[in-house]
Amino acid sequence: MCGIVGVLGNHEVAPILVEALKRLEYRGYDSAGIATVNDGHLDRRRAVGKLINLSDKLVHEPLRGKSGIGHTRWATHGAPNEGNAHPHKAGPVAVVHNGIIENFGRLRDELQAAGFTPETQTDTETVALMAQMFMDGGMKPVEAAFAAIDRLEGAFALAFLFDGEQDLIVAARKGSPLAIGWGDGEMFVGSDAFALAPMTDRVTYLEEGDRAVVTRKGADIFDARGHLVSRASVRIEDNDGQVEKGGHKHWMSKEIAEQPSVLADVLAHYLPGGQLTFPGDALDFTGIDRVVMVACGTGFYSCFVAKYWLETLARIPVEVDVASEFRYREPPLSERTLAIFVSQSGETADTLAAMRFAAGKCRIASVVNVAQSTIARESDLALPILAGREISVASTKAFTCQLMVLALMAIKAASDRGTLTQDALKGRIAALSSLPALVSQALAVGPQINDLAQELSEAHDILFLGRGAMYPLALEGALKLKELSYIHAEGYASGELKHGPIALIDSHVPVIVMAPSDALFDKTISNMQEVMARGGKVLLVTDAAGAEMAGHGCWGVIRMPEADPMFAPVLYAIPAQQIAYHTAIAKGTDVDQPRNLAKSVTVE
Repeated sequence: MCGIVGVLGNHEVAPILVEALKRLEYRGYDSAGIATVNDGHLDRRRAVGKLINLSDKLVHEPLRGKSGIGHTRWATHGAPNEGNAHPHKAGPVAVVHNGIIENFGRLRDELQAAGFTPETQTDTETVALMAQMFMDGGMKPVEAAFAAIDRLEGAFALAFLFDGEQDLIVAARKGSPLAIGWGDGEMFVGSDAFALAPMTDRVTYLEEGDRAVVTRKGADIFDARGHLVSRASVRIEDNDGQVEKGGHKHWMSKEIAEQPSVLADVLAHYLPGGQLTFPGDALDFTGIDRVVMVACGTGFYSCFVAKYWLETLARIPVEVDVASEFRYREPPLSERTLAIFVSQSGETADTLAAMRFAAGKCRIASVVNVAQSTIARESDLALPILAGREISVASTKAFTCQLMVLALMAIKAASDRGTLTQDALKGRIAALSSLPALVSQALAVGPQINDLAQELSEAHDILFLGRGAMYPLALEGALKLKELSYIHAEGYASGELKHGPIALIDSHVPVIVMAPSDALFDKTISNMQEVMARGGKVLLVTDAAGAEMAGHGCWGVIRMPEADPMFAPVLYAIPAQQIAYHTAIAKGTDVDQPRNLAKSVTVE
């Protein structure tokens, strides 16, 4: 959500800013813009839609200068139009912002009373106007920016640029990530280190409440109390192979195809030499009597699957909560509770806020894809999922890597608590170790699903059904489909069909049934037969044995390799992803950047 970049460079900055913003497209956006200072003069260019529109504008209306800030906007306050696009400018100040200023209404009233009239509907313009007001009152740029920041309530990452200041960017963060990049006579600011990687391999992550005065000589960083502080810098790597589509039409297609490889990476990390290995002694389940799992979206469904695993294998009670609701019910936590927070980006605002609520009350572990993220840094233990950079907004390989890490965690819990024999533990580890090869086989269903996708794309409503650990997969399949194709889709526990959803069934509502031939197979198929008896069109996703027993009469059957039923959700994520992907292509929607969605939701 919203990408920020700032450059104090030695070369013309406009093309550098646009290239850096391209590396932030994956976050989701609906407009973009840049501002530069040239010969002391501050100017900007903005455009609605894709970055190519901004690039076109810059051809006809170029911006010169070696100092600048840029932004990709995901609209919150105000429609996605050029007037509301960033950077926002007020007199001698330009500002880019990620987050939400919660008190902007009161600030706007104060500004209007002082004669400063907003021209847009955005909360961000208020920040620029506040800085302008303080500068008009005699403050210097840094003082004015800091004074404006002091008045803000809410979440923000900010970068200020000033008229007449060719060697100054003021940056600040509260609730939204921001990094400072270090160069040789150049300095950089970015909401994502990935955007800065072509320019520098050394970054400093600002901590909560930090603000920085950045010049070409370096950065002075101040904490929330205004004290000058030292923040460590870290080296970052830019794997060019991860930012190329490698012959795939879409990032999502590439990321689906990468799953056998990244799942193997997870196993190599946590099962070196076949021995289950977690860092240090932080993940010890012997003193734990309850697990609380918290996440949003797809991460929530990975937790939901893990609940089945932890309760079945380790016999430990598990609660799963949506991060945006967790802290508002003030759940009781104790020293014998392990709270697990799952986030691909490690910056998800609701998940981070939930984790901070739990801090000091119980033990905290996180499952994240970005090792230097805020959630990872603030956890007692951060477990990497090793998915590599995921560009497509819809999560695929991060989901299956989350599942793999959580499955290994469940086995660790079972080992610690003595709920499985050594032979049973070895069997479960062997089952997990077989998954990369099985996932590779499962990818072969893509062409078959592509053939079915045209008919699916013509539906207005689609239902997904599953039982046991396949119920969360039904929810995930429905989420993926509506994210990408904009078709209304719902996931249900198969046994709940008769408690309402069966009223929706007719020949125009496809029903996708996720049903490996496990202990619950017969019950799931009974529910499927109830759909077919009412003229419903069933797409059965099962293995060879399941297809033999129940495939007759189905509209379509997708055959999966046989797998340990316990860990079948990892395997069955593949057809769920492929169904969403190919249906979206048939619909003609934007697969990698669906409308209204952002990759990393960094505001509530």
